[in-house]
Amino acid sequence: MALSIPIDATVPPVIDQARRLLFGDSELVRHAADAAGGLAVNLALAGVILAATLWAANWLSQLTARAIARAHRRNPVDTTLQSFAASLVRYFVFVVGMVGVLQQLGVKATSVIAVLGAASLAIGLALQGALANVAAGVMLLILRPYRVGDRVEINGRQGTVKGLDLFATRLSDPDNLNIFVPNAKAFGEIIVNQTSPAGRRAEIDLTIDYEDDVDRALKVLLECAAADPRVLAKPEPWAKLTALKDNGVTVTLRAWFSPSDYWDARYDLLKAVKQRLEAEGFSFPYPHQVAVQSRAFQPPASIAEPAAKPAAKRESRPRARAAAKPAAKPALSRRSASPRPTRAGSSQGR
Repeated sequence: MALSIPIDATVPPVIDQARRLLFGDSELVRHAADAAGGLAVNLALAGVILAATLWAANWLSQLTARAIARAHRRNPVDTTLQSFAASLVRYFVFVVGMVGVLQQLGVKATSVIAVLGAASLAIGLALQGALANVAAGVMLLILRPYRVGDRVEINGRQGTVKGLDLFATRLSDPDNLNIFVPNAKAFGEIIVNQTSPAGRRAEIDLTIDYEDDVDRALKVLLECAAADPRVLAKPEPWAKLTALKDNGVTVTLRAWFSPSDYWDARYDLLKAVKQRLEAEGFSFPYPHQVAVQSRAFQPPASIAEPAAKPAAKRESRPRARAAAKPAAKPALSRRSASPRPTRAGSSQGR
C-alpha cells in the first residue's frame, strides 16, 4: 500500500518536501527517482557528446592537415598552413561540441548564444592582446613572410621557425633554445627571412700595404673564390679596391652562396684568402700604439733662485726704512735763539 503523507502548510515547502521524502512519501519518492534518472541520462549523454567532441576535433584537425598535404602533392608541403588550419578546426569543433553539451544539460541554445555573445564582448575587452595575436597569425598566414623551417630574424633574435599557431611563433635559435614570439609582436616588428632568397652575398674586406701590387691582390681574391665549389656562378664574384686608409689600402671580395652554406663557406673563404695572400708575399699592416709617459715639471735652479730674491728684498725693506728714518728735530735751534738785529740798529751802524 502506498504511503501518502499530508502536506504541512505551516513549514516552508522545501522543509516539508524533505520531511515527506524522509518518511517515505511514495509520490514524492517516485518524482525524485524520475528526476534523478533523467539527470543521470542527461549527464551520460553530455559525457558522450564531450568525448565525441574531443575525438572529432582531433580527427578533423588531422584530416585537414592531410587534405592540405594532398593539395600540395607536387610542391613541398606547407607545414605552416597545416598547423594553423588544424588548430583553427580543432578550436571550432570544440566550441560547437561544448554548446551541445550545455544544451543536453538543460541550458537552452538561445541562452547559450546570448551568454556567448556577452562573454565574447567581455573576453574581447579583457584579452585584446590574445585576440591581436590571432589576427596577426591570420595575417602572417596570408602574407607568408616566413614558413616552418625558414631561418629568420625577428626583433633582433635569430632562429629557425619550428611552428606557427593561432597565438605565437616558435623559434629555435643557434643555441638550441626555444623562443616563443607572440604573433602580434612578430607581425609588428621587422622580419628578416634568411632562407627565402636563392643566394646570399658575403663581403670580405682585407687591408694590404701601399707598396703591394693591388692588381695581383685582386686576382688572388678572384682565384680563391673560383676555387671554392660552394660559391655560386651567378652572380659572379666581385673584387675591387674600395678604400684608402692611413695604414694601407682595402680590397674587397664579394661572393654569393646558398643560404644553407653561407656561414661555413664564408669563414672558409676568409681563411683561404688570408693564407693565399700571405703565401704570395703580401703584408697586412696594423695600427701601432706609442706609449708616452709624463712627469711633473721641475724648473732649473738658475730660474728658481731669482724668484727667491724679491722675497728677501721685501723682508729687508722695513729694516732699511727704519735705519734711514731721520732723528727728531730739537725744539729750538741756536740761530733762532739769538735775537735778530732790527732795521734801526742796522741803520745806526751805517
